[in-house]
Amino acid sequence: MVFSSISFLLFLAVTCCLYHLIPGLRARNILLLIASLLFYTLGEPVYILLLLASSVVNYFLARGIAAAKGQESAPNHPAGKFGKPHTSGKTLLTVAVVFNIGLLVLFKYAGLGLRLPIGISFYTFQTLSYVIDVYRGDARVQRRYPDLLLYITFFPQLIAGPIVKYHDIADQLAERKTSAEKTALGLRRFIFGLAKKVLIANTCAVAVDQIYALAPEQLCAASAWTAALLYALQIYYDFSGYSDMALGMAGMFGFSLKENFAHPYGATTIKAFWRRWHISLSTWFKEYLYIPLGGNRKGATRTMLNKYIVFFLTGLWHGAGINFVIWGLIHGTFSVLEERGKWAKRVQGNVVGWIYTALVVVLAFVFFRAETLGSALTMIRTMFTGFSPSAEAASLAIRPWDPYTIAMAVTGALLMFDWKARLTHSGEKTLSRGLETAGFLLSLGLLVLCVMGLVSGSYNPFIYFRF
Repeated sequence: MVFSSISFLLFLAVTCCLYHLIPGLRARNILLLIASLLFYTLGEPVYILLLLASSVVNYFLARGIAAAKGQESAPNHPAGKFGKPHTSGKTLLTVAVVFNIGLLVLFKYAGLGLRLPIGISFYTFQTLSYVIDVYRGDARVQRRYPDLLLYITFFPQLIAGPIVKYHDIADQLAERKTSAEKTALGLRRFIFGLAKKVLIANTCAVAVDQIYALAPEQLCAASAWTAALLYALQIYYDFSGYSDMALGMAGMFGFSLKENFAHPYGATTIKAFWRRWHISLSTWFKEYLYIPLGGNRKGATRTMLNKYIVFFLTGLWHGAGINFVIWGLIHGTFSVLEERGKWAKRVQGNVVGWIYTALVVVLAFVFFRAETLGSALTMIRTMFTGFSPSAEAASLAIRPWDPYTIAMAVTGALLMFDWKARLTHSGEKTLSRGLETAGFLLSLGLLVLCVMGLVSGSYNPFIYFRF
C-alpha cells in the first residue's frame, strides 16, 4: 500500500472531519465514495480499474435479474414478494457466479504470475452476495450505481473485510444517523483494534518469524511450540484487530457492521470455534454454499460431504497452496467427527473441550503459517519429538522471550476471553459505567503507544491483506 500507517491515520482524521462538517446524507455518501476510491487507487493504481469493472458488470447483472423478477417495473414493491425469476434471471445469476469466481481463479489460482489485487477475495465475495441476494429476493436491487459502488468500495473494510452482505447494510446506505457518542465509540473501537495489531500481533510476529527462519536442526520442542502458540496469537490479533478497526471506522461514519470475531479461542468445539472465528466468511459459506448444497437435510453421508466441500473451499479461499487446503480439511475433519460422535457433547463447555479445541486450532495453524508442506511437517514433528535439544537449539528457543514479548504474549492470552461480559454478568450498572470510562481513558494511552510503535518502523502489513 502507498499509504504508510501515519498517513492512513491522517487520511482517516481528515475524512472523518469532512464527513461531520458536510450536511446531508447524499453529500456524505459522495465524500465516502471519493475517499474510498482514492484510498484504493493510491494502493492499487492499476487494479482500481478491475474493481470498477467488476462493480459495473455486477450492477447490470443484478438489474437484469431484478427485471426478470419484476422488481424493475415495481420499484417500491418489497423485496422477497416476487415470484421466482424467469429463466433469463437464472442465466444471469450463472453469469455472475462464473464472472466473479473466474476473477478469483484468474488472479489467485491460475498460476499466471499476476500480482494479486489487495482485497480481491473480500470484495468479490461481497459483490457476489449482493447479486445472489437480489436473485433470492433477500434484497432489493440498488438502482443508484454510486450507492452500490460505495457498498463495494467502502474503505474501512474494503481490503481485509469483514465481508458485508448487502441486505445487512442497504438501509444504512439510504438512512443512518451519526452522533458524538457513536463517533467516540467508533474511535475507541478503532484504537483498540490498532493496539491489537501494533502492540500484540506485531510483537508475536517478530518472534514467530525468527523461529521459522531457523534450520530444522536448530529447532527443538520449546521453539516449535513457541512458534505455534505465538502464531495463533499473532493471526488472531492481526485479523480481529483489523476487524475492530473496520467496525470502529464504520461507526465513526454512522454505519453498524456485524461482529467478525467473538472470542473464538474460548470455544470448546471446532463447530463453536467457527461460530466465533471470521464470522462473516463462515456465514457466507453457510448461506451461499452449505445450505444450497443441502446442508444437513439430506442424510449423514451428504452432510459429511457438504462439510468437507465447505472447509476445502475455505482453505482454498485463503490461497492455492496445499498447506491452506490441509488447514481447511483438518477443521472439516474434526467438524465431521464432532457431528457424528457423542464424545463432542461430553467435552462441550468444559476444560477438556477447550484443550482439545485449542490443540486442533494451534496445530492446524502450523500448516497455515509454514511456507511449505515439508516445513509444516518438520515443525509439528519437532513439537512432539524434539525434547533433547542441542545447546544451540536450547539457546535459540530462549532468544525470542524478551520481557516485552512475554508481556504482550501474556496480555494476548488474557484478552482471549470475554472478561467484560463476565464482570458485568450480574447486571451491575455502576461497574458497567466504570468499565466504559476506563475504556476511553485506556484508549488514549494505547493510541500514544501505537503511534510510537508505528513511527519506530516496526509495523508489519496485516496478514489478511494478501487474501
